[in-house]
Amino acid sequence: MMAQEQFHAGDDTASQPLTMNLDDGQRQKVTEWIAQGLKLSEIQNRIGSELGVKITYMDVRLLVDDLKLTPKDQERPKPTVAFNAPQMPAGAAVRVPSSAAPAPAGAQEEQAERPSVAVKIDQIARPGAVVSGKVTFSDGNSADWYFDQTGRLGLIPQTPGYRPPPADLQEFQTVLDGELSRMGF
Repeated sequence: MMAQEQFHAGDDTASQPLTMNLDDGQRQKVTEWIAQGLKLSEIQNRIGSELGVKITYMDVRLLVDDLKLTPKDQERPKPTVAFNAPQMPAGAAVRVPSSAAPAPAGAQEEQAERPSVAVKIDQIARPGAVVSGKVTFSDGNSADWYFDQTGRLGLIPQTPGYRPPPADLQEFQTVLDGELSRMGF
């Protein structure tokens, strides 16, 4: 014996329930639509056009729940937030040369070979922090950083016990100060 599903018509007779039987073919169609990644509103439209039944969005939600199906979440694009400088979206990595002062011609070639410090600012700060992000030092090691509510800078290296070179720390703090200034901190 087939279970009955109760649907309400989406027109003026919405106060009167419309009881209908869904056969296995109709249930299979709804299952296929969910597997294809259709949104509930699209399924609602298809039920109306292909199966000839007008139902509300809520009724589609209940139907999908009764069939023990879970709609697939489509990955939403991450929003980008621009700082005062429009070319710098939030979360973008900032690469700086290993030295802020101009170097002689021979030293410039050496700097080109040496990687720089990269700073990334999180769009959402870690719990307990005002602002946070990630840093990759010139030796390739990375760490999470944060400013707590009292203004203290914290550094959590990915490799336990890692201590960045003093020159990298100074460069990191200089770059971070500039980026946070652009954000209004």
